[in-house]
Amino acid sequence: MTSAPEPVRPIQLDDINAARKRISGMILRTPLVRLELGPEFPEIWLKLENLQPINAYKLRGAANAVAMLSDAERQKGVWTVSAGNAGQGVAYAAKQAGVPCTVVAIETAPQAKLDRMRRLGAKLVPVSYDRAWQTLDDQFYPGVEGTFVHPFDDHNFIAGHGTLGLEILEDLPRTKAVIAAIGGGGLITGLGSAIKALNREVKVIGVEPETAAPAALSFKKGSPQVFGEWRASFVDGAGGQSMFPRMWERMQRVVDDYIVVSLAETKKAMRLLAEKARVIAEGAGALSVAAALTGKAGDGPIVAIISGGNIDLDKFCDLIAES
Repeated sequence: MTSAPEPVRPIQLDDINAARKRISGMILRTPLVRLELGPEFPEIWLKLENLQPINAYKLRGAANAVAMLSDAERQKGVWTVSAGNAGQGVAYAAKQAGVPCTVVAIETAPQAKLDRMRRLGAKLVPVSYDRAWQTLDDQFYPGVEGTFVHPFDDHNFIAGHGTLGLEILEDLPRTKAVIAAIGGGGLITGLGSAIKALNREVKVIGVEPETAAPAALSFKKGSPQVFGEWRASFVDGAGGQSMFPRMWERMQRVVDDYIVVSLAETKKAMRLLAEKARVIAEGAGALSVAAALTGKAGDGPIVAIISGGNIDLDKFCDLIAES
């Protein structure tokens, strides 16, 4: 079993700036491009994290977390729990560092994500969604050894994600709102910490699918909640069964509001991104655009984080054909 986690502490701007220097050789400073929709729509800009080497933002946090492991921890190897993107990030960073990696992988993850983790040298231990979520809480899985790298509840992982916020405000200082999908909460906590340190007037908004929205429910109830109506969907990279209390504590400091979108709205956003910007976004990656299009985030400028593009192409084509 692992030792008790360290107490939650705010992600400081110094942490994020240090992470930026640490990971600069591994991650891409992704472009911020305007989504041209016409005057009747909000002004939306796309932060294209689908262009990272693993096609998802998770590399930022994983690269920082792996870089900060001690020599003794690296010798043990690393392991994580993932539906695909965190596993790819940790596997990629571990491979670059010459460190063995194991991923307790949700067995229903898209084949593209499972294949990519294997190609990056990760050993996969397939488990059910429920078992994976429990393993995140336990931070233990029988037979899996090494240093556990939490895919969201990890100070260094979150600080790596904060580098997104730095880039956004450097490239578009007049940003009024930033929208990011919520899975475990690491992405929005990291970028929100950077945004709020630099300009508290910018709204930080989380988005979840209607099928898995514990953060929005927690916001409504004022405490971390279990989402009793959870069901699996093609939005596999966002939306959880519950809000971890530690992540709720982190998010409260930096998130202003939450939007819930339907699966139909998400499919339409995926299609819109493909048609208008030639961007392939997985379900979780399109949530931010779906939320921006509801009008609930204002007229903009809104930065929508396209968090990832790891989706089987046949599945992508089927989904956008349905929209």
